[in-house]
Amino acid sequence: MPGVEVAIAKPHEQAALASMMQLYIHDFSEFWAGRSEGELGEDGRFPDYPLEAYWREPDRVPLIIRVDGRLAGFALLNRVSHAGGAIDRNMAEFFVVRKHRRGGVGSAAARMIFSSYPGVWEVAVARRNLAALAFWRRVITEHPQACGVEQLDLTSEAWNGPLFRFEIAVEGG
Repeated sequence: MPGVEVAIAKPHEQAALASMMQLYIHDFSEFWAGRSEGELGEDGRFPDYPLEAYWREPDRVPLIIRVDGRLAGFALLNRVSHAGGAIDRNMAEFFVVRKHRRGGVGSAAARMIFSSYPGVWEVAVARRNLAALAFWRRVITEHPQACGVEQLDLTSEAWNGPLFRFEIAVEGG
């Protein structure tokens, strides 16, 4: 298993995160077929994701995932609940570049993130993203500190799709 590291993105890494976000949106765009989201602009790029708040607002956390010291993905955390309950963290976005998928990098990174931020979590999954649903179900239920795991199916203005709510207990607590 390669050396997976997760660290808070520094302000000078915002451009790298924005570039990886283009790859993420490209991958995600297949789930937007028949909708206005995910169209390329005339410059050949997807619309920019609003990342600036992740360096301004304390409830937002930008994370960079590295494998053996090289960029491999990112995660964005916030406190926005899709289900309307009180939470400590929401996995707003999570991305691993294709080269590092299916080898345990995403699972290792997700485990590290959950362990670093104990408390009540939500992870929402796009309804059509069946691979992500299987990934999150496995990663969450296998996490040794996860308790009270529930899977909800929401159809609301806030979210349309499956959602996991769970708590990551403080280690040793």
